[in-house]
This record gives sequence, structure tokens and C-alpha cells, in this order.
Amino acid sequence: MSFIAGLVGGIFGGMGMGGGTLLVPILTVFLSMAQKTSQFMNLVAFIPMSVVCLFLHFKNKLVDFKKVLFILIPAVIMAITSSFLAVKADGVFLQKGFGIFLILLAAIGVAGEIIKKRAKK
Repeated sequence: MSFIAGLVGGIFGGMGMGGGTLLVPILTVFLSMAQKTSQFMNLVAFIPMSVVCLFLHFKNKLVDFKKVLFILIPAVIMAITSSFLAVKADGVFLQKGFGIFLILLAAIGVAGEIIKKRAKK
């Protein structure tokens, strides 16, 4: 089952969806893994996936170097800050926070599609 979880996370991560969106719930719900452990496993799995995807994006000339720093600098700062906060946070709090994040992500996606459809009319 762990192999299938990694496979599903890798496929969706490679497609740009973010494998952790599925990998973390699969590990916590179906494999009864602790929230912090599943988030750690997601981050470990993310490293090789991101290296491959970054290589392919460079190869296909899809990286806009002018915009990279505007995204990279705040992302690194927030990743470091968030990692320190996550270590101190309770697992249940992290589960609820991740669940709320997924619900908001879904709501934003649905709202975006509705707005696109209305704009076409």
C-alpha cells in the first residue's frame, strides 16, 4: 500500500498538482501514519520529484528567470518559518489545518472555474 501511495503522489506531483495533496491524506487515513510523519514522507518524496520536474522545465525553456526571485525568496522564508512552527505544533492541529487548506483549495478551484465559465458567456 505504501508503494501505491508513493506512485499516486508521484504521478500527481509530476503533473503539477502537488502530490502531497493526495499523499498526506493517503498516508494518514489509509496507512494510519502520524500527521507529522506523513508530512515528512511527503517532503522526502518531493525532493526527487521536484529535481526531475525542474530539469524538464529548464530543458523545455519554461522557466522565467525574471519572476523566479519574486517567488523563490518569500517561498523559502515561509518554508523555513512554517517548518519551525510545524515541529512545535500538535499533530491533530496539523491534520485539521491541512484539511481546511484542502477545502479552501477546492473552493478556490471551483470558484475559478465558475468565473471562467461566466466570463465566456
